[in-house]
Amino acid sequence: MSGVSSATTAAPPRAPIFVAVLAAAGITVSLQQTLVVPLVPQFPRLLGAPAADTAWVVTSTLLTAAVATPVVGRLADMVGKRRMMVFCLVMLISGSVVAALSTSLVPLIVGRALQGLSTGLIPLGISLMRDELPPERLGSATALMSASLGVGGALGLPLAAFVAQAADWHVLFWAAGGLGVLVLIGVLGLVPESAQRAGGRFDVVGAVGLAVALVSLLLAVSKGGSWGWGSARVVTLFVVAAVVLLAWGWWELRTRQPLVDLRVSWRRQVLLTNTASIVFGFSMFAMSLVYPQLLQLPTSTGYGLGQSILVAGLVLAPGGLCMMAMSPVSARISAASGPRTTLMLGALVVAVGYGIGAVFHAAVWQLVVSSIVIACGIGLSYGAMPSLIMAAVPIEQTAAANSLNNLMRALGTSFASAIAGVLLASLVTTAGVPTEAAFVLVMLLGAGAAIVALVIVAAIPPRPAPVASTTTTPAPQAEPDPEPDPLVRGTVRHGGGPAGAPCSPS
Repeated sequence: MSGVSSATTAAPPRAPIFVAVLAAAGITVSLQQTLVVPLVPQFPRLLGAPAADTAWVVTSTLLTAAVATPVVGRLADMVGKRRMMVFCLVMLISGSVVAALSTSLVPLIVGRALQGLSTGLIPLGISLMRDELPPERLGSATALMSASLGVGGALGLPLAAFVAQAADWHVLFWAAGGLGVLVLIGVLGLVPESAQRAGGRFDVVGAVGLAVALVSLLLAVSKGGSWGWGSARVVTLFVVAAVVLLAWGWWELRTRQPLVDLRVSWRRQVLLTNTASIVFGFSMFAMSLVYPQLLQLPTSTGYGLGQSILVAGLVLAPGGLCMMAMSPVSARISAASGPRTTLMLGALVVAVGYGIGAVFHAAVWQLVVSSIVIACGIGLSYGAMPSLIMAAVPIEQTAAANSLNNLMRALGTSFASAIAGVLLASLVTTAGVPTEAAFVLVMLLGAGAAIVALVIVAAIPPRPAPVASTTTTPAPQAEPDPEPDPLVRGTVRHGGGPAGAPCSPS
């Protein structure tokens, strides 16, 4: 009898619905990224607080998401992926309700921090698909789930802008909570729990160390522009992040059950994919920083297009749909040529899209074309990254490995925000708005980052070595030979000799 669970060899009942529910969960979670973007300039007036304080509405989500993603991934491998998905959705709903009921800054920050805890859901969905779907379904399903991260972000901006203009801003959070409830019902009713378990103890020391390092790093990166890159606070945070990260790595290599298995993460395919994810995260986020500003700047600047934030969001919305449309294409290319080829192709397409935007940005339709090309490249790449990771890690570490890869992409977007923010703030006109050259430079950096990611991915071995499970299973004990029946005597003969003896040549 086979020792492999049936859940890993056959699709669960109603597999298309199973995949659709997980993709809907991913889109719902990723919507939180752009949910408050239209409101950021208005928060000081709406909440009666300084702009420097209201920026924590965005920063709090960034910090809790970075800390929660690897922790949730490890817990999912230990206690169950579906169980931790439910936890993520409960956090999203709770945070949405707290934010919807808030009338001042502190409760809103608390609500946004709770929403950030849900970010780890997308890598959990990808990992659950690996456990539950057969190989012929897995490629397209994981590509769709991974693309949901970009789809939700792209669709969230126009939806949030419309609601913010047409209704009270609290409606945004009530709507987010309502979507979370619907998805939670779908997960509880239609998503099975995985039979895969890593077991063991949770690495509390590793979780605390990684949290301190990530919070210090991201706080320095996100606040460096306003606090001053050379200020004592920012320098201290960078030093703390570096020291704690080194100590954390030392601990993870020596503890028996680490939060992140650095030996697995150091494998060439995993290391290079995660490195490419950081660079790619930078490239992917540059569009979200540049295009809305270009579209909304007044035409009197000579290069601004004078559009509303709603139109700016609608320009990016087709890209979100293209990401979803490219997920089956990504799966087909990966099936034919491998996910390494797909990721390289995606990086090249992203670079071309940014090149189009850098040269042609004098009309709305030109930015629409550029954003669609970039989104198609992102759709190809998003589907390939988890496939590269899962092909190089043991099945009982799938959630932790995918969560770490998701974290690498998030770090890339944070670096993109910081670097692009510095450039756009330093290259300004006499009116204090970014120059056209600043926007072009950021787009060229996005193209360059995509090319760098392509070069990194090209160094990944085309045919990785098979991955063995890290969980040791005792070898089955050989059963002793049965005692001969005392009533049976003699030798069974066949063809002139004892049965089972080699036959003599004729």
